[in-house]
Amino acid sequence: MSTKMQALSLFDGAILRRAAGDAVRKLDPRKLARNPVIFVTEVVSLVVTILFVRDVVTRSDVAFFTGQIAAWLWFTVLFANFAEAVAEGRGKAQADTLRRMRSDTMAKRLVDPNTRQYQSVNALDLKISDVVLVEAGDLIPSDGEVIEGIASINESAITGESAPVIRESGGDRSAVTGGTTVLSDWVKVKITAAPGSTFLDRMIALVEGAERQKTPNEVALSILLSGLTLIFLVVCVTLWCLAGYSGTTLTVTVLIALLVCLIPTTIGGLLSAIGIAGMDRLIRFNVVATSGRAVEAAGDVDTLLLDKTGTITFGNRMASEFIAVPGVTERQLAEATLFASLADETPEGRSIVAYARSKYGLAEQNHLAEGMSFVSFSAHTRMSGVDFGVRTIRKGAVDAILRFAGIAMNKAPAPFRQTVDRIARTGGTPLAVAEDGKLLGLVHLKDTVKPDIRDRFAALRAMGIKTVMVTGDNPVTAAAIASEAGVDDFIAEATPEDKLAYIRKEQQGGRLIAMCGDGTNDAPALAQADVGVAMQTGTQAAREAGNMVDLDSNPTKLIEIVEIGKQLLMTRGSLTTFSIANDVAKYFAIIPALFIVTYPELGALNIMKLASPQSAILSAVIFNALIIIALIPLALKGVAYRPVGAAALLRRNILVYGVGGILVPFIGIKALDLLVSTLHLA
Repeated sequence: MSTKMQALSLFDGAILRRAAGDAVRKLDPRKLARNPVIFVTEVVSLVVTILFVRDVVTRSDVAFFTGQIAAWLWFTVLFANFAEAVAEGRGKAQADTLRRMRSDTMAKRLVDPNTRQYQSVNALDLKISDVVLVEAGDLIPSDGEVIEGIASINESAITGESAPVIRESGGDRSAVTGGTTVLSDWVKVKITAAPGSTFLDRMIALVEGAERQKTPNEVALSILLSGLTLIFLVVCVTLWCLAGYSGTTLTVTVLIALLVCLIPTTIGGLLSAIGIAGMDRLIRFNVVATSGRAVEAAGDVDTLLLDKTGTITFGNRMASEFIAVPGVTERQLAEATLFASLADETPEGRSIVAYARSKYGLAEQNHLAEGMSFVSFSAHTRMSGVDFGVRTIRKGAVDAILRFAGIAMNKAPAPFRQTVDRIARTGGTPLAVAEDGKLLGLVHLKDTVKPDIRDRFAALRAMGIKTVMVTGDNPVTAAAIASEAGVDDFIAEATPEDKLAYIRKEQQGGRLIAMCGDGTNDAPALAQADVGVAMQTGTQAAREAGNMVDLDSNPTKLIEIVEIGKQLLMTRGSLTTFSIANDVAKYFAIIPALFIVTYPELGALNIMKLASPQSAILSAVIFNALIIIALIPLALKGVAYRPVGAAALLRRNILVYGVGGILVPFIGIKALDLLVSTLHLA
């Protein structure tokens, strides 16, 4: 059963039902105290409720109005709780899926690690440093390191990908994860995680939204919102004093309605949901972050360190060009190279066959003849080829082919030598092809840059993010690939010390760094980086050093992680802008309603032509509650991300959510006023 995170519907019935119950349970003041804006709203809702009970007992004429205000204030609190509960519910649903995977797996704990004698024990009873034997068909009982053997392992229980992987002792492919299945052979695994702290346990804990801690920016924004709440509380008290001085009668219910409409309840109610949903999006992207801080830091990153191999390039050298010597056509060279490569099962050999087929339309089966004797590629000869009839064709390393043909390098044709030098200078690998002792030409192998990577780097550059390629290649090769890929800088012949030094230098300049890695030698840099993405297939040291783990082990995902982080920050900023902007319409609705009797001139502010003071106040309170529920899908889904610069994002934010935040409440409050007056609710 796969634990690859699936996108849950925003309106999943089970989640909504659980969220409705959680919204009520979250009315506990001890829980709401973490959200000062909504906590204040709950307190004043209780006050209005008490006033409503008093008005009912005394049979006051305003009891119906007070009751409606009390009800909508409670709805405001409930809707805010509901937004957070829905976001948490999506994480809890995913956690429940992970829990259902867990079973009382039996493990073969070795009596002596040097033998294969074992005792069957429950996997939950395993301790750190225990050594277990895992054979074909067995589940790996817990996280660990392969210390002996080699096996094919199905990791679909973690990544959702069905292709098996090879795990063996030593190197960067020794880490195994509990819950995965050995398909063939056997391995001895040294347990590295205690019960309750395995990777699966951490995943369950991380997707539980309720356990998400606030990020520094969230804390800062919460302080700002608390400050605004305090300011508006003082304003309302001041207005009450002013009303008494001017002879205007203001009830506590009306002042509380004004207070709730003016404090930033919209963003206060959605802030937690936005943060939880950001982590949820990352999890559904098959990346597990250790905290919300890591997701937020990804949004602030301005320098990306990317490995060349597998990230910027495909990782395997691939045929990119056939260069024939004078007197030989490219098609003749391609045909000879195709036959010479049929027995070459290396990735390079397969790429040559594919290139010859696609570029020249060759099909080897149309030319195969009986009596052909194929020579497989070997590391010893560094050649492959074919013999048939009087023809002998070989393809391989330049020195090996020259030796096979009996030609000294200085005796080879000048164009041949010049092409070898050109390919080497650009960081490629030349392979020579010869037939019957005669050189036919060269095959240019290169680590091919991914076709869309240059455009993606251009988009990152537009956002002000610097891209740095890290490679073990020599400076000449690194420069050629960096130029082709369009990165801003590169580190050639990189060592772990070089990576660490570069990150520290950039951080001292005030930049936030993100990098990915999978080996033990990457661990220091992953730990130093602000966002360190470790590959799930990497070593235990790398996974523990990073603050994110990519379950798909796809290094290019670092770019998407940054985009998800930026989307989180954009969503928070956009909804904060909207929340503050929509107070403007409430001023025009409530202020005239409060003082129009004493100051008739304020009627000019009633530009929405609201029916009555009570209708204006009630409509504003209803809108204030409903806008929270209306914005929940946007908070969970996130604002649409576009890779543009900060200035363009600011202009768009002000235009869409600033101006929109001003206009939408005017329309909404007026529509509600028409409904309230039609139904005679006020």
